[in-house]
Amino acid sequence: MRVLDILLGGLFHAAVLFLVAAGLQLVFGVQKIVNLACGSFYAFGAYVGIAAISAALSFGLPPTLFPAVLVLAGLVAALVGVAVELLLRQAYKRDDSFQMLLTFAVMLMFQDIIRFIWGATPLSLTGVYMVYGTVNIGSLSVPAYNLIVIAIGGGLALALAYFLRKTNYGRILRAAAENPGMGQALGVNVRRLYQVTFVLGTALGTIGGALVVPASAASVDMGLELVVEAFAVVVIGGLGSMPGAALGAVTVGLTRSLVVSLYPEFDLLSIYVIVVFILVVRPRGIFGEATA
Repeated sequence: MRVLDILLGGLFHAAVLFLVAAGLQLVFGVQKIVNLACGSFYAFGAYVGIAAISAALSFGLPPTLFPAVLVLAGLVAALVGVAVELLLRQAYKRDDSFQMLLTFAVMLMFQDIIRFIWGATPLSLTGVYMVYGTVNIGSLSVPAYNLIVIAIGGGLALALAYFLRKTNYGRILRAAAENPGMGQALGVNVRRLYQVTFVLGTALGTIGGALVVPASAASVDMGLELVVEAFAVVVIGGLGSMPGAALGAVTVGLTRSLVVSLYPEFDLLSIYVIVVFILVVRPRGIFGEATA
């Protein structure tokens, strides 16, 4: 049963981490921007999620609606991506160092914005995490909310895959990512496509942040902490690859869950070891494409 506990704990973390990493992958795949601000969207979504659940409690909404409220809060928080994308338009044709500096500046700005609105003290939703009770699997009791988040994360992953591969807009998006000049020549509004892509990537991050708040406190620095793991996911899976994001998130989530249960002092070190190994053996990542 301890193995199952580690597995479910790792999948819970992987579900949230995948959403943030998938947003990072999506923006890079289409706009070729390495977005360091993805962790800030995660933190912003967490704080908006707390505000949404607090409002839901004041209106007397039943707990069964809280996951939907959190997803909706993440979608509303993602509207901030419209303003951020306008700023990042200056970086589309600039070199990688400029893009990373600009997105890092956005991350610092978001920390100050969060601190100004909600203060520097971490916030949490007392009692909400266990309102759904537990699910007994043999002698193991698993918080039901963990299973809800795993299901939502898996559902969003499948929905994203369907959108990118089966819908006309998804096909246009992938085609424009390969050759934006040709897409524009064929009548695709590339600027609007970039804006939609960035807001969608932002939404994945803000939803992830909103979903995690019942189980974890929201803090100003939580985005900075998660962005390290998000980039570990990218290194493992390959930059720009959605299957890579899924594999990397599961790898990081299960590794951390296993190490925390056995040797918690090596928590982050275990992730760095995997990242270094991948960089040495396969620098482009497991699903990454070779560059010419």
